[in-house]
Amino acid sequence: MSKKVFDNRELSWLKFNERVLEEAMDENVPLLERLMFESIFSSNLDEFFMVRVGSLYDSSLVDDDQKDNKTKLRPSEQLSAIFSRVRELNAVRDKSFEQLSKELKTKGIHHKSVKNLSGQQAEFIEGYYAYEIEPFINANIIDKRHPFPFLVNKSIYVITKLSAKGTKSLGMISCTDKFSRVIFIPDEETDSICYLLVEEVISHFADRIFSNYKIEEKALMRITRNADIDVDESYDSELDFRQNMSVVISKRKRLCPVRLQVSKDISDALTGALCERLELSAKQVFVEKAPLDLSYVGELFDKASGKKSLFFEKFEPQRSPMIDQTAPMIEQIDKKDLFLSYPYESIDPFLRLLNEAADDPTVVSIKMTLYRVAKNSKVVKALCKASDNGKEVMVLVELRARFDEENNIGWSKALEESGCHVIYGPPGMKVHSKLCLITRNIDGEAKYTVQIGTGNYNEKTAKLYTDFCLMTSNSDIASEAAEVFKALGMGELVQDTRTLMVAPKCLQNKVLEYMDDEIALAKAGGDGYVGAKLNSLTDKVIIDKLIECSQAGVKVELVIRGISCLIAGVKDVTENITIRSIVGRFLEHSRIYIFGAGVRKKVYISSADYMTRNTTRRVEVGVPVLDGEIKKRVLEYFDIQMHDNVKARVMNSDGIYVRAADSAVKCCAQEKFIAMAYENAPPLVTAPPPQPVQPVQTVQTAQPVQTVVQTVQQPVQPAPTVQPIQPVHEKKGLWARIKAFFSRKN
Repeated sequence: MSKKVFDNRELSWLKFNERVLEEAMDENVPLLERLMFESIFSSNLDEFFMVRVGSLYDSSLVDDDQKDNKTKLRPSEQLSAIFSRVRELNAVRDKSFEQLSKELKTKGIHHKSVKNLSGQQAEFIEGYYAYEIEPFINANIIDKRHPFPFLVNKSIYVITKLSAKGTKSLGMISCTDKFSRVIFIPDEETDSICYLLVEEVISHFADRIFSNYKIEEKALMRITRNADIDVDESYDSELDFRQNMSVVISKRKRLCPVRLQVSKDISDALTGALCERLELSAKQVFVEKAPLDLSYVGELFDKASGKKSLFFEKFEPQRSPMIDQTAPMIEQIDKKDLFLSYPYESIDPFLRLLNEAADDPTVVSIKMTLYRVAKNSKVVKALCKASDNGKEVMVLVELRARFDEENNIGWSKALEESGCHVIYGPPGMKVHSKLCLITRNIDGEAKYTVQIGTGNYNEKTAKLYTDFCLMTSNSDIASEAAEVFKALGMGELVQDTRTLMVAPKCLQNKVLEYMDDEIALAKAGGDGYVGAKLNSLTDKVIIDKLIECSQAGVKVELVIRGISCLIAGVKDVTENITIRSIVGRFLEHSRIYIFGAGVRKKVYISSADYMTRNTTRRVEVGVPVLDGEIKKRVLEYFDIQMHDNVKARVMNSDGIYVRAADSAVKCCAQEKFIAMAYENAPPLVTAPPPQPVQPVQTVQTAQPVQTVVQTVQQPVQPAPTVQPIQPVHEKKGLWARIKAFFSRKN
């Protein structure tokens, strides 16, 4: 195909991260929220280098002739293009950070430098350094007798070039091991917030640390290590899977560096010395004027919480109009499918479903897939309670959820300790589905309640990510959900489905079949239509079919937040395809598949993107939306996003994204959904106190089911209140100790 209709996956991802950075420069976004977008941009880059750049780096060493199947670029060519583009984006980010810092000063938030402190502030930092930093400093000399130390991934160090008595050496100081990152300092203006970063203070006092040397130059530095390690290839048959994951995590911490960030230009000699010891090339060194790690922004959010104008207007997820607050969840689901749209609607009804199931004497089992959960997960607590109450609880915990492995290992142990049956995914296959199956024994007959979602069972991200949750007792959906869990329990894959889409065997092929139907209709003169809302589009098989759709006259509308390896609007090839991306206050995460126009429309929600990894290397589940009211809601959601002209960017035929065409009527999809959530939320109704559950007779079946009788409904124990960590300068007595230090000094 001569015309350029494919984009490289990695370069397309950098376009997405550029859209994140654009939010940091949008004057309509509150100032601290803009700073948070800068932080997200930087943390996104960290993960990108650890995973994608790490993988390409490995490929370039093993087989640099292995080309990208869309753009035919070799790994080394992709790396060169990435390094060049990241350098350009970093320059934009540095300017943006400088401008934001100036604007924040006008609002009373000052990121100080040690050199421009007032007399009292300088005294404070002097004392702070003496009491809170100097006793815990870890510094190293690097020369022929002192080897280069191991550098922790994403930690910040001061690197110095030293001289003494005619000899040259390097000095290094760790900045992030033991110290609070943000140091809030006193200011004459009581409403002002003044702060320094600990690495800036340590760098300032480096001459005291290396007092026997002359510091010829110094800078802050930070490395990013490769985190791309194949769990299945690294599998040790002598260990169980959980033990093996712990070994893999340990190995990952020591993989080779792929990026070096430095805070300012340093000499070629110092750059060369660092590159030699870290085995990096000069093109992997990035000079950055903004702080090397912007994750501290969360601490500023907490400190500045009273400055309302610097934040988005507060929003709390609302009650769903579909949910009766006084009736049991299973009873409602038996009557009608229920639907939640996060974060606009609260996850609480689903949590209530789990807790009610844990206490319901007719419930005999709960089965669930867990990919990422909250640190203090209410979902896991409900499952543990169900097990404690005698239910059979089977939980597939995906230990290979990247960067959540340690968290998931901990939860798998907690679940097992509560008596849950914990299993893991099939070899070489992540389980990414969001699936829950509750089974009841009603007069000897099995009754099912199913929940299928697009996002993780995580109460925290349910307030930040847009996702869908469908709860149903549909027998066709339930029977196939049961087949999914049966296959997973045996370490197998579902081979065939009629109602659900289940990857890797029964999702991609069904998507292609539905697209073929639209192609046939368009060729016969009908109105063919395909729509989708996705996080990313990389699957070459599906991309080729979308091109075929366009060339046959099928209208294709795609809302893709992140990567798109397909370029839309190319004449005679993709001219019937529209691709738009929405980056806003909430992370767009829900997936919708639409096939057909008018009354023919088939609508699915799914855990899977149209990515090769999702369609061929993961267990994913997509479910048809069969209820008319819910189907209308999903289609309205998609239509509103297609009309967004505030946060939407539309892809041009050259692959470049531009702001959606402006009009007199502004439409910001996320703000509209917030308004709709408030408008539709029913008033709070207090449910009557729970009545004691009457004992029931155990129904004898072919295999007796042990029924645990509850006489009183047990409330969920609230999580313990965590006291916020006070900034160090606010610790009781510290300021008095610092004053005492100076009185002795004087």
